[in-house]
Amino acid sequence: MPQSCRITSSLAIPLSELRFTFSRSSGKGGQHVNKVNSRVTLWFDLEASTTFTPVQKERIRTHLAGRINKEGILQLDADRRRSQGANREEALARFAALLKGALHVQKHRRKTKPTAGAKKRRLRQKKQRSQLKKQRNKNVFRDD
Repeated sequence: MPQSCRITSSLAIPLSELRFTFSRSSGKGGQHVNKVNSRVTLWFDLEASTTFTPVQKERIRTHLAGRINKEGILQLDADRRRSQGANREEALARFAALLKGALHVQKHRRKTKPTAGAKKRRLRQKKQRSQLKKQRNKNVFRDD
C-alpha cells in the first residue's frame, strides 16, 4: 500500500492527511452486501492540509466549490466495487484526478491573425465559387 496519493509528478499527498470511513453499500452482492462495509468515503480537510500552498488551496476551493463543504472538507464516495479495497483504490484515483484537474493551469491563448497567403487563398476560392454560380445562372432558360 502506498504511503501517499500521487497527484502530479511533483506533488503527492500523504495518506495521513486523508481519512476513510466505511459503510454498507447498496447494489449487487446478494447476501454478502448486507454484512460487509464495502462502501468507502474519503474525507480530505483542505484547510488543515500542509501539502498545498495558499494559492493552490484557493484554486482547489474555486474549482471544486460544489464538492467542498463549509468547513473546507472534500468528501468523495466510492461504492461501485464489491470489495472495500477496490473501492478505496477507486476513491483515491478519483480524488487524485479531481485535484489534478483543479490544479491544472490553462495555457494563455495568444490571438493569431491569418497569414497573407491564407487571405489570398480564401479570396481566390471565393472568386472561383462566385464564377461557378454565375455560369449556372447564364444557362437558365427565360421565357420573357
